[in-house]
Amino acid sequence: MCYSAQVRAEHKKFQRVTGSKMPIKEYVRLYWLDEGFDPYAKRPRTPRAMDIGFLRDGPQEVAELIRRWDARETADLERELFKQRKRVADGERALQTKITKKAQEDVRIGSNKVEQIRDKLDALRRTEPKPEDQRMFPGSFCHVLIMQDGERVMVPMRYQCRPMGKPSSYDRDFSGTYNARRDNLEGFWRGQFGHSHGLIVADVFYENVQGPDGKNRVLAFTPRTGEPMLIACLYSHWTDPKGKEPDLYSFSAITDDPEPEVAAAGHDRTIINIKPEHVDAWLNPNPANLATLYAIFDDKQHPYYEHREAA
Repeated sequence: MCYSAQVRAEHKKFQRVTGSKMPIKEYVRLYWLDEGFDPYAKRPRTPRAMDIGFLRDGPQEVAELIRRWDARETADLERELFKQRKRVADGERALQTKITKKAQEDVRIGSNKVEQIRDKLDALRRTEPKPEDQRMFPGSFCHVLIMQDGERVMVPMRYQCRPMGKPSSYDRDFSGTYNARRDNLEGFWRGQFGHSHGLIVADVFYENVQGPDGKNRVLAFTPRTGEPMLIACLYSHWTDPKGKEPDLYSFSAITDDPEPEVAAAGHDRTIINIKPEHVDAWLNPNPANLATLYAIFDDKQHPYYEHREAA
């Protein structure tokens, strides 16, 4: 299962690859923050590169919302940084008098947290993204290409699909719905397959693999050609019938039997990397002709996926 990917998170780069339009209202809705209404609102999980792209290139209404979130998060982190620095200083003073386990743990844990907070603050201050800023994980949002009214459109969607008609508790009960197996598309995914298709653009995908020693390793798979992957996805536009919860666009990446080099590395699935000439056909599915969609899968791109152990 593709548990993570390094995606084209900056909207301008995504648009250049896909030739898509961007509905600003969907991104305003994603980042919306009304501090007077809900002081405890949670920031949407997005790759930091996605935020940086909007801060650098607009649109301004989206960039301003991100600045508000950054200001709130920076203030929270600086308060926590002060708290952890004090914890370390108190522990070091206590150790000068008497060595205790509590004081040692305060210094160790506090020092680790200080380092983690500094890393988070550095990420918030960056104006150019690093490769790790492009990573998406289950539960985070990224750009997804879909077709609307005959045009290619990019929409922010959560990487974990909640099908229309399911309760919001579905996210907890079916936490693995960020991947859709090809052999179950007409079963579990019949409400989306042949109806609502999308794709994401990625440069690397990551998998958990068990090593010879029995320990888990994270492997990063990258096409040797260096070309971006066009990963086939299913999506759903969920609405609450009671009108109490916000609308949600969410998606799942389709996986197939592994490419030989992926299987040799120890993993049993591979994403479906469709060819550019099949993009429009994939985004305009006909539920009465599923054979055409399977033919797109069978004619997918087969770059050699080189792998390395991720940091």
